[in-house]
Amino acid sequence: MNSPADSNQKLYRLLTYLLSPIMPIIVLVSDSMKKDPVLKKDAVQSLAYAVVAFVISIILTVTVILACLAPVLFIPTIIWAIQSYQGKDINIPVITDFCKKQNWSRISRG
Repeated sequence: MNSPADSNQKLYRLLTYLLSPIMPIIVLVSDSMKKDPVLKKDAVQSLAYAVVAFVISIILTVTVILACLAPVLFIPTIIWAIQSYQGKDINIPVITDFCKKQNWSRISRG
């Protein structure tokens, strides 16, 4: 059976994607949470995706028709949240590699 720590980690991982950018910032500021490498990786990735999605949504608001597509950027975060809750490793195309190259979350392959 899962320990309370495992279920807490699952919940925090879920929330980092659903409540981005607020929850990832909380995770990265909290001493107890940022020590967990998996949670830290998810927080960094989620925060980076939130910034990219924000910039893209600003660009899409140039026209009314394109502005209707901006909420579609939230769909991947729901999928990643569910996958992270199931314990899967989340790799966001381009963003995961960028975060690794910047050494933001000190992610090791494995």
